[in-house]
Amino acid sequence: MEPVLHSISTTVVVPEFILGNLSNGLIMVKICIDWVNKGELSPIDQILIILAISRITLIWEVLFIWVKTQSISFITKEELKIAMFCPILSGHFNLWLATALSIFYLLRIANFSWQIFHYLKCRLKQLIVGVLLGSLAFLLASLIKTSITLEERFHQYGGNTTVNSMETEFALFSELFLFNTAMFSLTPFSLALISFLLLIFSLWKHRQKMQLNARGQGDPNTKAHTNAMKIIVSFLLLYATYILSLLTAWIAEKHQSELVQIICMITGLMYPSAHSLILILGNAKLMQTSLLILRHLGCRLKEQKIPTT
Repeated sequence: MEPVLHSISTTVVVPEFILGNLSNGLIMVKICIDWVNKGELSPIDQILIILAISRITLIWEVLFIWVKTQSISFITKEELKIAMFCPILSGHFNLWLATALSIFYLLRIANFSWQIFHYLKCRLKQLIVGVLLGSLAFLLASLIKTSITLEERFHQYGGNTTVNSMETEFALFSELFLFNTAMFSLTPFSLALISFLLLIFSLWKHRQKMQLNARGQGDPNTKAHTNAMKIIVSFLLLYATYILSLLTAWIAEKHQSELVQIICMITGLMYPSAHSLILILGNAKLMQTSLLILRHLGCRLKEQKIPTT
């Protein structure tokens, strides 16, 4: 990588890396504090803390893979398998937990007279557990497909234990990861999109009823709908951007455009970093606790800088 490109990418990636770890870390700290105080975790807290862990893992994996591809000239088959399977695992839980969060918001906030809706609403916890357990079938299929494809590609290399060309390794990684992610993300993405559309419909029905009263934007139900919709639509847009960045990076790699690959990596990192910040901004309790934690850390840093007399 040219020094200028390296400097530019480092300047942008490092703040994204810090933002992602900080925002997800604040979510984890807040939930752990509630866990200690209450002695239990609510279903949404369970989703959020595992989601935060999976996003921190994904951020570190992306950074590790990027650094590794710039610092070595070959990679073993075992290392390539690990480099493939780890992002698939974290990306899977990242996507499905965000989808489960969308379903949770829909069933907790929306109001429909449909019998099936009330049936699912009364069994919300069981539904979320069922969705996440069912997603393991997609994960297993994804891992099996990736493993078979890797073995076929290694056979093309003549059974060598290393992939000597780093360009070949990166092309193989980006191609497999792109098509694997696109193929197995269609179902959860569709579920999140349906949840968003149903929330819009629920809000429209609610606003129709509220027109008979003087209450408007200050209505708590309207605010709950609006906050949930912001969280879900930001997830949908950021994840779509993430997929497009993978596709663009794969095409750029074919044309050996290093600048475009760097831009795609920077764009892709916005998904696990920025959405967690949006989660904090959309939750008053998370926002309040995060500000208290940041103020406390700021005071501690100031105390360390002030010399003792």
